[in-house]
Amino acid sequence: MANHPSALKRHRQSEKARIANRSVRAKLRTMIRQLREAVASGDKDAADGKLREAASQLHKAASKGVLHRRTADRQSGRLARSVAALKG
Repeated sequence: MANHPSALKRHRQSEKARIANRSVRAKLRTMIRQLREAVASGDKDAADGKLREAASQLHKAASKGVLHRRTADRQSGRLARSVAALKG
């Protein structure tokens, strides 16, 4: 454990960030799972709506620094491809 005051403060800050990031990641995983379930069931309209929500949240997480920008791009692209395959 850190002993220096600045190290203690940094530890407190990183703990707050860890908890916030964990909730963002959990929300993302839930949205992605719901989208994949909609694609698996063949529901085009639901999948389209879920894709919009999931892509938005992925890019929002990337802008906050929870995910890397290219990770968000890659995931949203793969999800979009799965929805597009469902449509056509």
